[in-house]
Amino acid sequence: MDAATGSRLRAFESWMREHGVVCSDALRLDASEAGGVYVRALAALREGDVVATIPRRACLTPRTSGAAAAIKDAQLGGTLALAVAVMYERARGADSPWYDYLRLIPDCEPVPLVWPEDEAARLLAGTELDKTVKQDREFLCEDWKECIEPLISSGELGVKPDDLSLEKYFAAKSLLSSRSFRIDKYHGSGMVPLADLFNHKTDGEHVHFTKSDASDSDEEEDGDNQSNTDSDEEGDDDQNNVELVEEEDGDDQSNASADEQSTVENSTANPSGEGYNDEDLEMIIVREANPGDEVYNTYGTMGNAALLHRYGFTELDNPYDIVNIELTLVTKWCSSKYSHRYAKARVSLWHKLGYSGCTSEDAEYFEISYDGEPQLEFVILLYIIFLEPEVYDKLVCIAEDLVGDDDQDDEQDTIDSFAKVVKVTRPAKNGVEKLPDVKKLLQSESIGSALASIADTRESLYGSSTLKDDEEKLRTCSPVGERNLYHSLVLRVSERKILGRLRKHASSWFKTKKRKHI
Repeated sequence: MDAATGSRLRAFESWMREHGVVCSDALRLDASEAGGVYVRALAALREGDVVATIPRRACLTPRTSGAAAAIKDAQLGGTLALAVAVMYERARGADSPWYDYLRLIPDCEPVPLVWPEDEAARLLAGTELDKTVKQDREFLCEDWKECIEPLISSGELGVKPDDLSLEKYFAAKSLLSSRSFRIDKYHGSGMVPLADLFNHKTDGEHVHFTKSDASDSDEEEDGDNQSNTDSDEEGDDDQNNVELVEEEDGDDQSNASADEQSTVENSTANPSGEGYNDEDLEMIIVREANPGDEVYNTYGTMGNAALLHRYGFTELDNPYDIVNIELTLVTKWCSSKYSHRYAKARVSLWHKLGYSGCTSEDAEYFEISYDGEPQLEFVILLYIIFLEPEVYDKLVCIAEDLVGDDDQDDEQDTIDSFAKVVKVTRPAKNGVEKLPDVKKLLQSESIGSALASIADTRESLYGSSTLKDDEEKLRTCSPVGERNLYHSLVLRVSERKILGRLRKHASSWFKTKKRKHI
């Protein structure tokens, strides 16, 4: 490592000792060639080893920051409050209690939010992040104008206006997206020194971060990602060993776009009040590591779109990658084949029967899995689109009678529901009830051809370059010198390969049908 990085590391290690952060002698902080800090093992690490303890008071939060009073007066909450705290402590320079920590981490993380706007639009065109990053900018600009500008005007923080600029706000939000953790009910989310230096490895983490306070375990975690569990959806059921979770701002479609409640009343509890706990946060080994190994955390099971969006990197051959196909694209395809009125009516019947795709704030969409498997509800919609007019009319008349009271929680529920539709669209002959495998009914030549056509339309959003072009660019691209291009290409290539698998998946359906006629 260079001398400057070495100096910052030594200063941070001294800072940890001064603030009661204990890091095991079996760990070493080191710097990569790209300048980032990571953690590696100096000795064998065994499952159950506690390798670090971090006092909550050492964490940078809206409660512990010198800006706490101003944040409270402005009634800021969530990660908006934390962003103000980070910007304020950075502005204080060497006077900040977190100075040696803040100068060790980057000014911002290389997430698309802070890329040059025209570059982000060009590199992310057609990808899952294309619309999301544009929405992020819009929402965060609104937050800044509504909440940060008044704080600047008040002069209450005593810092220069430039220290709270829109650019600095974006930079702070990029740090929170990548590095902040949900600590507890009292502190909310915060920056956890040392904990955020462990890099991510999908399904290969060595450490989990835990807290031993049972009172925090039953609080709602607001959908935050479990940064060190096998799932990013639900919290640990163990009331005495609740894992620290990494902060998120909503669902996967627009995680960093805005705080759901950016101006909520801050709690008035004092350090001895409700929700306060000063138990140390612990870092525990959950997978053995050998001397010399890098020691990893995990940010959850995420595809590359989520990783690039929140953390600024991607992983080659990420098995959690997906591609989304928006309902509007399917409706447009149907309209071009039939008419807008026809498409609207068929989608309406599909909804009336109780079906829906995945939803985000402003869109309904279908997921295509890593292996090219289309979401079942997507294929059912195509089945309804291709119904003969007289069958469609019959189904419209009795649609409400086919919808049960229970939600369709899993694939089997959806199949059972579709079986009712099949009984109407393909009635048994001679009164003999012979219900075929309903999923096989969906594997028709017409549906397979439609899926292939829609996949082509979805891929056209990437522009005129081909998958082969993108793969060649990726092969010669530097992940360090051309970081933005490299990670956007990893995302594009992975998504386009998934669309290729969807086409292959769909083509097997009408090939099977043709073989049956031989």
